[in-house]
Amino acid sequence: MNIEEKIAAVVAALEDIKASDITVLDTTPLTSLFERVIIASADSSRQTKALAVSVRDKMKALGEHVVGMEGEEVGEWVLVDLGDIVVHIMHPAVRAHYNLEELWDAGVQARVRHAVP
Repeated sequence: MNIEEKIAAVVAALEDIKASDITVLDTTPLTSLFERVIIASADSSRQTKALAVSVRDKMKALGEHVVGMEGEEVGEWVLVDLGDIVVHIMHPAVRAHYNLEELWDAGVQARVRHAVP
């Protein structure tokens, strides 16, 4: 599965559980550790956890390796590590506080936004 297919699968898994403000950042100019960061918002800890599980399960069903998940105990910020893609699912207040988009966008050349209706 190529990176664009993986991105599409992750975004679809997030959209299935009604994530909001899904953003995909190309991090290849900044690091060789991973190629993309995907950030999404959730309205509650329950939704945050459900979104992470949706991403994990969809990627496993597609035969992709899931390196791990962190933060599901509390659920305010859950990270799903897919190797070449890192997915951050956050409460809006946590997302605003850490402002990962600005952190990564400082040196990112390409940025793709996916709007969820």
